Amino acid sequence: MEKSQLDLESSREMFLFVSRELQASKDYLTDLDKAIGDGDHGIGMARGFEAVQKELENKSFDSIGALLNSIGMTLMMSMGGASGAIFGTMFRGGASKLNEENKFTSRALAQMLMDGLDSVKSRGGAKAGDKTMVDALEPAATKSRELADVPLYQALIAVSEEARQGMEKTKAMLANTGKAKTLGERVLGHADPGAASAYLILKYMMDFATASEA
Repeated sequence: MEKSQLDLESSREMFLFVSRELQASKDYLTDLDKAIGDGDHGIGMARGFEAVQKELENKSFDSIGALLNSIGMTLMMSMGGASGAIFGTMFRGGASKLNEENKFTSRALAQMLMDGLDSVKSRGGAKAGDKTMVDALEPAATKSRELADVPLYQALIAVSEEARQGMEKTKAMLANTGKAKTLGERVLGHADPGAASAYLILKYMMDFATASEA
């Protein structure tokens, strides 16, 4: 049955599901990164979310903010490098105003994405059009704010689609940051791996929220 909101235990289960699915996406993300980067993005994301899985399997949380902050801290400590900092910042920033929340709702999703986006932009300096995760995260965050009052599964369907379209648009962009910047027009036709990861996080959240329960 589709989920209109999630309690704390179900929220933990959702992010465990996301963690397992991202580990399974390692080769896809690695192939994207081989085209325009160092080729290690998929390995880093898989390592980070393997650590998140272990963290969430052994813990309970007293708020959505505490859950998201734990994910962010774990990513920062386990991944290293720019991706660890940026994805850790996304979750930690997204946690900042949710320490009183004990349900994951569409409103909590919007808060997480808007604050996470602001934190990522402040930390990394990237803006829309730079061929980074911001190109997937920003349209998703904007859409989430419009859908703060609908059932969670409906919001996640629309928000993940915005992120997918944002990721697709990075194929037509030149890169303004990182190793990809040095490749000039050779990056055209390739999606940004960070944008792909941001999309996949939301896609797997959506998959969990829309799954039919046996």
